Amino acid sequence: MPKALCMTGIVIAILILVFSLLDLFGPLSIAPLRRASPMMDIVFAICAAGLGYLSWETKREQD
Repeated sequence: MPKALCMTGIVIAILILVFSLLDLFGPLSIAPLRRASPMMDIVFAICAAGLGYLSWETKREQD
């Protein structure tokens, strides 16, 4: 079960990272949040990268 939670964390981190970068750099027609706040997108991207890193390291320790 813990490995499944690590993989879920990695998937969620990738989704949040893609959505926040798409909102930050993508054209306005496909931006998910319509560029509501660039600072929010940057913070979400940093937090998603942190979650992905922590999930990856935890999964590596379990192997």
